[in-house]
Amino acid sequence: MSARSVLVTGTDTGIGKTHSSVALLHALRRAGLRAVGMKPVASGCDWIDGRWRNADALALQAASDPRPDYADVNPVALPEPTAPTLAAIAAGVTVDTADLYAAHARLASNADVVLVEGAGGWDAPLAEGLEHQDLARQLGGAVVLVVGLKLGCLSHARLTARAIVADRCRLVGWIGNRIDPDFARADNYIGLLTDALPAPCLGVLPFVAEARDAPAQLSLDPDWIETI
Repeated sequence: MSARSVLVTGTDTGIGKTHSSVALLHALRRAGLRAVGMKPVASGCDWIDGRWRNADALALQAASDPRPDYADVNPVALPEPTAPTLAAIAAGVTVDTADLYAAHARLASNADVVLVEGAGGWDAPLAEGLEHQDLARQLGGAVVLVVGLKLGCLSHARLTARAIVADRCRLVGWIGNRIDPDFARADNYIGLLTDALPAPCLGVLPFVAEARDAPAQLSLDPDWIETI
């Protein structure tokens, strides 16, 4: 494997994994690295130009440099917007992990860093027989956690961090995402999360109504890149 890989997971679904992954891709590229994104299994796709395509995977593809083929960014595109295991059953699709790893290898052959976005939260299966921890360990074990800043996020983040470590993976950083513009105590929670999580905060992203239209900025510590 010629590239380092990081799995991006979240405290829940809908908390900004793609928004955070796009920001992280741009930050890595500003640091002079060839950085590409991947969403191995995506549910909730649209029929575009003769094939199923996922909006999150398209955002990762657009933020990547060099720009990879869509088929490698998102090898498994499932139409129904539900849990991937259910979406695969509905589509009559059996996920072949060998195909996923082959697509990742092609991305890694032309990149310095591959960001791999999961589906839902850490303990949500990616496919029948494929868990996030399996994928993370196969790719080197580095994980970045996206925390959606809202009431309850402290417990969700601590439980997820504990599970990542228990699953023999490395939590290398976390990103706070302001998903609730009315969450008045967000700054206080950021302080609690910084104290509680066993990894550095890579940044806190502002609330935006349409994340894909307003990619957020992250400034990475150059030393952090060496930890992944």
